[in-house]
Amino acid sequence: MTHPVSSPPPPVALCDYEHLAEQRLSPNARAYLEGAAADEITLTENRAAFDRLRLSSAVLRDMSEASTRTHLLGLELDHPILLAPVAYHKLAHPDGELATVHGAGAARAAMVVSTQASVALEDIARAAKSPLWFQLYIQPDRGFTAELVARAKAAGYSALVVTVDAPASLRNREQRAGFRLPHGVEAVNLKGMASPNVAAGAIGESPLFSGFLAGIATWADIEWLRGICDLPIILKGVLSPTDAHKAVAEGVRGLVVSNHGGRVLDTLPATIEALPRIADTVEGQVPILLDGGIRRGTDILKALALGASAVMVGRPYMHALAVAGAAGVAHAIHLLRAELEVAMAITGRAQLEEIDDTVLWRP
Repeated sequence: MTHPVSSPPPPVALCDYEHLAEQRLSPNARAYLEGAAADEITLTENRAAFDRLRLSSAVLRDMSEASTRTHLLGLELDHPILLAPVAYHKLAHPDGELATVHGAGAARAAMVVSTQASVALEDIARAAKSPLWFQLYIQPDRGFTAELVARAKAAGYSALVVTVDAPASLRNREQRAGFRLPHGVEAVNLKGMASPNVAAGAIGESPLFSGFLAGIATWADIEWLRGICDLPIILKGVLSPTDAHKAVAEGVRGLVVSNHGGRVLDTLPATIEALPRIADTVEGQVPILLDGGIRRGTDILKALALGASAVMVGRPYMHALAVAGAAGVAHAIHLLRAELEVAMAITGRAQLEEIDDTVLWRP
């Protein structure tokens, strides 16, 4: 007697998508998407720091008008969960960012599109049903950068998310795997840009300081961006209160507390640990977003409690994209939203603005 082969149960949490994605992604793609800097201590801490925080419940609260709706830089959002910028979605799915943006629309989630997207930013915008922001790496060719910004504005992106924390990195997992972009996957929005000709330093010479960093962005470039474009500028990669203070003084409209998913410099603090200092410095002058380590709705509640206005998720929706395309992306965000609503109900917070640090257990 033969027994039918049972299919795996459907994903009920983001960790299920992560396990399933291990079977779908090539070793090359896994090295890129999962890897982080050096020994990956910061990558691990992003998650572990959330787990160390405990929540305090509250009973018999009126939840009849409960909602996760929020306002963020002119956007009215159904929930405070955004899709973080991640490069090369075609590593996970043949439709790349087009599948992702369809999933974001179904989940009513705003999406931040990477400069290094594997689909043209205009094509992504035409497929969008929910708000889009454009993540910008300021290129050594400032003229090309200006053209990129103009393209994003013309396509309908409503803010620039300028990544400022990644002038260089060394990701050993990628190096050991010999990561290379496969045929048909490239940063299509950077086509036509002349790349600087900087040779890597030989043994005994400077590996980085011999010219590689000559074109990196500075505070003067933020002022320049404000001069060429009227879109709100959000700085992504802020961990220092000093930098946060200067950003606000320079007219930046928002901050993302981020360590680039642990991919830039190892042993930086977990983002949830850095968040309170940034929030204390900013004092509500601009909204703060957080990424890094979000895997549960309780993580979102903790981030909001410590001063974030919203959160961004990256690797989790890429896992879901690899497993089930657009439907997977939508489902992953839906799972997070459901978990956030449960956390709000059990802690007695009917509205996002009611969430503060009193929701955290203080032994």
